[in-house]
Amino acid sequence: MTTSPRPQSNPGRTTKEQSGLSGPMLIFITALDTTWRAFLPTLGGVFLGIGLDHWFSIAPTATIACLVIGVIVSALLIAKQLRDVRRPLR
Repeated sequence: MTTSPRPQSNPGRTTKEQSGLSGPMLIFITALDTTWRAFLPTLGGVFLGIGLDHWFSIAPTATIACLVIGVIVSALLIAKQLRDVRRPLR
């Protein structure tokens, strides 16, 4: 087995120099990452709620409940992303 010639202080994270991406490209990728975290759980919750409402004939109870849960999950995912971005590299 061989080892990498470049030592990494934190193998789970990459810096701009390690990734080889420009600043604007890193910002674009981070924006895309934030976008899916914001919209996927929310829209998924709405569609799941609509399906549950149709299945159990309880409209709009499940849609509202799943929407609230989706928004909470989105907020938690974005908060986790912010914590990861703010964490200094060691």
